[in-house]
Amino acid sequence: MARLPPFFALRALEAAARHQSYSRAAEELSVTHGAVSQQIRRLEAELGARLFERRGNAMIPTPDAHRLAGEVGRSLDVLRNAVAEFHAAAERDPLVVSIDPQFASRWLTPRLQRLLVDPAGANLELKVEDRRANFVTDGVDVGIRYGAGVWDDVETARLFRETLFPVCSPALAGLPELCCPQDLLKAPLLHHGHRPWRLWFNAFDLEPPPQKGLVFEDSVMLLEAAAQGIGVALGRSGLVEQDLRSGRLVRPFEGGVASELGYWVVWRADSRKARRIAELRDWLVAEAALYSAEQATP
Repeated sequence: MARLPPFFALRALEAAARHQSYSRAAEELSVTHGAVSQQIRRLEAELGARLFERRGNAMIPTPDAHRLAGEVGRSLDVLRNAVAEFHAAAERDPLVVSIDPQFASRWLTPRLQRLLVDPAGANLELKVEDRRANFVTDGVDVGIRYGAGVWDDVETARLFRETLFPVCSPALAGLPELCCPQDLLKAPLLHHGHRPWRLWFNAFDLEPPPQKGLVFEDSVMLLEAAAQGIGVALGRSGLVEQDLRSGRLVRPFEGGVASELGYWVVWRADSRKARRIAELRDWLVAEAALYSAEQATP
């Protein structure tokens, strides 16, 4: 034969031969008696042979049909075992997490101890990378992305939006000429290529000064330069938490500008590791809520 008969017809044969009853086969397969009968007739037409004989209330398979049904049954067992192994692998294999590098080093790393003692932290493979995972061909199960939360073909859960505010070294913050937003007009400013200082100045109805001085593409290097006292940086709340706690960086004055961007957990809804993804997502969301509450506390 150039092709196999329909899969459901073979299942109907196997069940009917095992039960010696179309009715009991139909009950097992959750279809009607007529559906099983129709599939057997279809199979008989394809194979060119009679498969069952009625004896009283029983449907007895012919010797050839009995042998074929036995092979189909063994094949079904192989398929069931393969599917069971597939599902087991989803629980056994590492949950691969693609993480934005800055989020990984500045926000997640200080919380790793809490994650590792939680069931959500079991058997993780953390991939710190700049690229955007596609969750289809790269082996990644869940990602943490920075942006506005609008991506195609994925589910998202927001962790937190960021606030932008000036940060600098304690020595620079202690200068008397740096005590209010207007003072930044004359202060040495450190610039980021994608977060211009005009975001800050516009919020305070101030005309931004002409850009001069160092420009950074990397936020971590920008903050390091600020900690070294080179100038004032426009810090992102999600990245400066540890530096503010340690005192390496300080806020010269209060006030922040809410950003439309933030961090999100991202995954595919059809992932076979959906249960484990949900556990990790819920843990991250809970930690982010705790972090946001701490940030809101004076």
